[in-house]
Amino acid sequence: MAAGAAAAALTFLSPESRVRAAGVRGQRSPAPVTMDSFFFGCELSGHSRSFTFKVEKEDDAEHVLALTMLCLTEGAKDECNVVEVVARDHDHQEIAVPVANLKLSCQPMLSLDDFQLQPPVTFRLKSGSGPVRITGRHQIVTISNDVSEDDESEEEDEEEEVELSPILPAKKQRGRP
Repeated sequence: MAAGAAAAALTFLSPESRVRAAGVRGQRSPAPVTMDSFFFGCELSGHSRSFTFKVEKEDDAEHVLALTMLCLTEGAKDECNVVEVVARDHDHQEIAVPVANLKLSCQPMLSLDDFQLQPPVTFRLKSGSGPVRITGRHQIVTISNDVSEDDESEEEDEEEEVELSPILPAKKQRGRP
């Protein structure tokens, strides 16, 4: 069960962190991976048209913002409310992408099914007056690089236990008359 959780946690890591977590070329066992998840929510409206989610402290953890839903809340007018996300692409260039066009009479909410973004991320209410509620999870994946002496000795013991017996040729069986 713990191995499955560690594998799931690795899907949230950047390629460099995946290599660090899995060990270098199989020379050592994977580093312990922990994943914490916290609720996230913000509201965009005519009074606050943007919200920036950023990680304040510098650490070795990987931070992922997984969006689950955008919805119009109480007091919304029947108008188009376009929500735009400003983030960085794979070349670290800032990119703005509209992710939702909500209207009270035809589409008051949108499920994003854990749409994952790397902070910093800015949400903007491009058009409409809202209020639009954005919900999701802030996931923090931490890789522990500390390998204790007990862990190293366990690895050595496991390597010794895995001795394989040599493969012997198959015996020929004589056919029955």
